[in-house]
Amino acid sequence: VPAGGAPLRPCSSRAPLRGINRPVVERILRVDHAGEYGANRIYAGQMAVLGRASVGPVIQQMWNQEKEHLKKFNELMVAYRVRPTVLLPFWNVAGFVLGAGSALLGKKGAMACTVAVEESISDHYNNQIRTLMEEDPEKYKELLQVIKQFRDDELEHHDIGIEHDAEATPAYSVLKTAIQLGCKAAIFLSERI
Repeated sequence: VPAGGAPLRPCSSRAPLRGINRPVVERILRVDHAGEYGANRIYAGQMAVLGRASVGPVIQQMWNQEKEHLKKFNELMVAYRVRPTVLLPFWNVAGFVLGAGSALLGKKGAMACTVAVEESISDHYNNQIRTLMEEDPEKYKELLQVIKQFRDDELEHHDIGIEHDAEATPAYSVLKTAIQLGCKAAIFLSERI
Protein backbone atom coordinates (compact mmCIF):
# COMPACT_ATOMS: atom_id res chain seq x y z
CA VAL A 1 0.00 0.00 0.00
CA PRO A 2 1.55 3.32 -1.02
CA ALA A 3 1.86 6.26 1.39
CA GLY A 4 -1.47 7.72 0.24
CA GLY A 5 -3.24 4.63 1.55
CA ALA A 6 -4.84 3.49 -1.73
CA PRO A 7 -3.79 -0.03 -2.77
CA LEU A 8 -1.98 -0.45 -6.08
CA ARG A 9 -3.93 -2.24 -8.80
CA PRO A 10 -1.98 -4.49 -11.13
CA CYS A 11 -2.55 -3.32 -14.68
CA SER A 12 -0.52 -2.46 -17.74
CA SER A 13 1.16 0.92 -17.90
CA ARG A 14 0.25 1.08 -21.59
CA ALA A 15 -3.08 2.57 -22.59
CA PRO A 16 -4.59 -0.04 -24.92
CA LEU A 17 -8.13 0.76 -23.83
CA ARG A 18 -8.63 4.13 -25.51
CA GLY A 19 -10.82 4.14 -28.58
CA ILE A 20 -11.15 0.38 -28.95
CA ASN A 21 -14.29 -1.56 -29.69
CA ARG A 22 -14.33 -3.12 -26.23
CA PRO A 23 -16.92 -5.87 -26.88
CA VAL A 24 -14.98 -7.07 -29.95
CA VAL A 25 -11.63 -7.06 -28.15
CA GLU A 26 -13.07 -8.77 -25.07
CA ARG A 27 -14.63 -11.49 -27.20
CA ILE A 28 -11.39 -12.03 -29.16
CA LEU A 29 -9.13 -12.14 -26.12
CA ARG A 30 -11.46 -14.32 -24.07
CA VAL A 31 -11.84 -16.95 -26.77
CA ASP A 32 -8.18 -16.88 -27.84
CA HIS A 33 -7.02 -17.26 -24.25
CA ALA A 34 -9.42 -20.20 -23.83
CA GLY A 35 -8.25 -21.75 -27.09
CA GLU A 36 -4.57 -21.53 -26.19
CA TYR A 37 -5.36 -22.88 -22.73
CA GLY A 38 -7.21 -25.80 -24.32
CA ALA A 39 -4.38 -26.41 -26.80
CA ASN A 40 -1.93 -26.60 -23.90
CA ARG A 41 -4.09 -29.20 -22.22
CA ILE A 42 -4.41 -31.20 -25.48
CA TYR A 43 -0.63 -31.34 -25.87
CA ALA A 44 -0.25 -32.21 -22.17
CA GLY A 45 -2.59 -35.17 -22.74
CA GLN A 46 -0.69 -36.25 -25.83
CA MET A 47 2.63 -36.02 -24.01
CA ALA A 48 1.25 -38.07 -21.10
CA VAL A 49 0.64 -40.92 -23.54
CA LEU A 50 3.28 -40.44 -26.25
CA GLY A 51 5.97 -38.39 -24.50
CA ARG A 52 8.49 -41.23 -24.63
CA ALA A 53 7.57 -42.35 -28.13
CA SER A 54 9.50 -41.30 -31.24
CA VAL A 55 6.93 -38.55 -31.88
CA GLY A 56 7.35 -37.13 -28.36
CA PRO A 57 9.89 -34.43 -29.34
CA VAL A 58 7.63 -33.24 -32.16
CA ILE A 59 4.66 -32.93 -29.81
CA GLN A 60 6.85 -31.21 -27.22
CA GLN A 61 8.04 -28.65 -29.79
CA MET A 62 4.44 -27.77 -30.73
CA TRP A 63 3.47 -27.66 -27.04
CA ASN A 64 6.32 -25.25 -26.30
CA GLN A 65 4.93 -22.83 -28.90
CA GLU A 66 1.44 -23.17 -27.40
CA LYS A 67 2.88 -22.34 -23.97
CA GLU A 68 4.27 -19.10 -25.42
CA HIS A 69 0.89 -18.32 -27.01
CA LEU A 70 -0.87 -18.81 -23.68
CA LYS A 71 1.71 -16.66 -21.88
CA LYS A 72 1.09 -13.82 -24.36
CA PHE A 73 -2.70 -14.06 -24.04
CA ASN A 74 -2.37 -14.07 -20.24
CA GLU A 75 -0.49 -10.77 -20.58
CA LEU A 76 -3.05 -9.32 -22.99
CA MET A 77 -5.95 -10.33 -20.73
CA VAL A 78 -4.40 -8.21 -17.96
CA ALA A 79 -3.45 -5.31 -20.24
CA TYR A 80 -6.97 -5.07 -21.69
CA ARG A 81 -8.66 -6.00 -18.40
CA VAL A 82 -10.61 -8.92 -19.83
CA ARG A 83 -11.88 -11.73 -17.65
CA PRO A 84 -11.29 -15.31 -18.81
CA THR A 85 -14.15 -17.59 -19.74
CA VAL A 86 -15.79 -19.32 -16.79
CA LEU A 87 -15.40 -22.55 -18.77
CA LEU A 88 -11.62 -22.85 -18.15
CA PRO A 89 -12.06 -25.71 -15.64
CA PHE A 90 -14.06 -27.61 -18.26
CA TRP A 91 -11.49 -26.90 -21.01
CA ASN A 92 -8.79 -28.10 -18.60
CA VAL A 93 -10.35 -31.56 -18.41
CA ALA A 94 -11.78 -31.71 -21.94
CA GLY A 95 -8.48 -30.66 -23.53
CA PHE A 96 -6.46 -33.23 -21.62
CA VAL A 97 -8.97 -35.99 -22.36
CA LEU A 98 -8.99 -35.10 -26.08
CA GLY A 99 -5.19 -35.08 -26.19
CA ALA A 100 -4.75 -38.32 -24.27
CA GLY A 101 -7.64 -40.01 -26.07
CA SER A 102 -6.30 -39.16 -29.50
CA ALA A 103 -2.81 -40.26 -28.45
CA LEU A 104 -4.20 -43.62 -27.32
CA LEU A 105 -4.98 -44.16 -31.01
CA GLY A 106 -1.23 -43.85 -31.60
CA LYS A 107 0.94 -41.26 -33.33
CA LYS A 108 -1.46 -40.97 -36.27
CA GLY A 109 -4.41 -40.36 -33.96
CA ALA A 110 -2.58 -37.64 -32.08
CA MET A 111 -1.60 -36.00 -35.36
CA ALA A 112 -5.17 -36.26 -36.67
CA CYS A 113 -6.30 -34.37 -33.56
CA THR A 114 -3.59 -31.77 -34.15
CA VAL A 115 -4.65 -31.29 -37.78
CA ALA A 116 -8.32 -30.92 -36.87
CA VAL A 117 -7.75 -28.49 -34.00
CA GLU A 118 -5.11 -26.37 -35.72
CA GLU A 119 -7.16 -26.06 -38.91
CA SER A 120 -10.14 -24.87 -36.87
CA ILE A 121 -8.05 -22.41 -34.89
CA SER A 122 -6.25 -20.97 -37.91
CA ASP A 123 -9.63 -20.43 -39.63
CA HIS A 124 -10.87 -18.75 -36.45
CA TYR A 125 -7.79 -16.51 -36.29
CA ASN A 126 -8.33 -15.55 -39.95
CA ASN A 127 -11.88 -14.45 -39.10
CA GLN A 128 -10.56 -12.34 -36.23
CA ILE A 129 -7.93 -10.76 -38.48
CA ARG A 130 -10.66 -9.78 -40.95
CA THR A 131 -12.76 -8.30 -38.14
CA LEU A 132 -9.89 -6.20 -36.76
CA MET A 133 -8.83 -5.06 -40.24
CA GLU A 134 -12.38 -3.86 -40.90
CA GLU A 135 -12.44 -2.06 -37.52
CA ASP A 136 -9.09 -0.22 -37.81
CA PRO A 137 -5.80 -1.96 -38.66
CA GLU A 138 -3.70 0.80 -37.10
CA LYS A 139 -5.62 0.87 -33.81
CA TYR A 140 -5.30 -2.92 -33.46
CA LYS A 141 -1.77 -3.20 -34.87
CA GLU A 142 -0.25 -5.04 -31.87
CA LEU A 143 -3.18 -7.43 -31.53
CA LEU A 144 -3.14 -8.13 -35.28
CA GLN A 145 0.58 -8.94 -35.17
CA VAL A 146 0.04 -11.40 -32.32
CA ILE A 147 -2.91 -13.11 -33.98
CA LYS A 148 -1.15 -13.35 -37.37
CA GLN A 149 1.97 -14.87 -35.79
CA PHE A 150 -0.03 -17.38 -33.79
CA ARG A 151 -2.14 -18.24 -36.84
CA ASP A 152 1.07 -18.99 -38.74
CA ASP A 153 2.29 -21.19 -35.88
CA GLU A 154 -1.02 -23.09 -35.90
CA LEU A 155 -0.75 -23.63 -39.65
CA GLU A 156 2.77 -24.97 -39.10
CA HIS A 157 1.40 -27.42 -36.50
CA HIS A 158 -1.31 -28.45 -38.99
CA ASP A 159 1.35 -29.17 -41.61
CA ILE A 160 3.44 -31.13 -39.10
CA GLY A 161 0.39 -33.29 -38.40
CA ILE A 162 -0.10 -33.97 -42.11
CA GLU A 163 3.61 -34.82 -42.49
CA HIS A 164 3.28 -37.31 -39.61
CA ASP A 165 0.52 -39.33 -41.28
CA ALA A 166 -2.56 -37.80 -39.67
CA GLU A 167 -4.65 -38.65 -42.74
CA ALA A 168 -3.74 -42.34 -42.39
CA THR A 169 -5.66 -42.56 -39.11
CA PRO A 170 -8.56 -45.03 -39.31
CA ALA A 171 -11.83 -43.10 -39.79
CA TYR A 172 -9.79 -39.89 -40.20
CA SER A 173 -12.59 -37.83 -41.75
CA VAL A 174 -15.06 -38.83 -39.02
CA LEU A 175 -12.56 -38.08 -36.26
CA LYS A 176 -11.58 -34.76 -37.84
CA THR A 177 -15.20 -33.69 -38.28
CA ALA A 178 -16.10 -34.61 -34.70
CA ILE A 179 -13.12 -32.70 -33.28
CA GLN A 180 -13.85 -29.66 -35.43
CA LEU A 181 -17.49 -29.60 -34.33
CA GLY A 182 -16.22 -29.64 -30.75
CA CYS A 183 -13.86 -26.76 -31.57
CA LYS A 184 -16.71 -24.71 -33.05
CA ALA A 185 -18.82 -25.31 -29.95
CA ALA A 186 -15.89 -24.38 -27.68
CA ILE A 187 -15.29 -21.18 -29.65
CA PHE A 188 -18.97 -20.22 -29.55
CA LEU A 189 -19.24 -20.82 -25.80
CA SER A 190 -15.89 -19.26 -24.82
CA GLU A 191 -16.65 -16.03 -26.67
CA ARG A 192 -19.82 -15.58 -24.68
CA ILE A 193 -19.47 -17.16 -21.25
